[in-house]
Amino acid sequence: MPSATHALFLRAMREKRQVTCLYQGHPRELCPIILGRTGIEEKALVFQFGGSTSQGPIPAPGEWKCLKLAEVQNATLREGKWHAGTEHSSAQHCMKMVEYDVNPKSPYNPAFRL
Repeated sequence: MPSATHALFLRAMREKRQVTCLYQGHPRELCPIILGRTGIEEKALVFQFGGSTSQGPIPAPGEWKCLKLAEVQNATLREGKWHAGTEHSSAQHCMKMVEYDVNPKSPYNPAFRL
């Protein structure tokens, strides 16, 4: 059974809504792009466009981050511009099994289409 955080991130992906949360003690503003798992651990590849990390504030336009959903706290949806970053040449290594990908031409063969 997916966690409540997984369900919220999936809703954000379907509705193209931003997520605000705390992750590893830092406020994050992000858009989830891929949801999946490594074993039973739920993960998300996100584009973080605001907030901070252990290395300080997120520089514009943002950065790709891999989150362990069990460590996400106080996640909420909000309206705002959808941020998906730009094309990148390296494949994702965040998770072994991709369940959902907002990219309609996903190269990861997600288990479910949005």
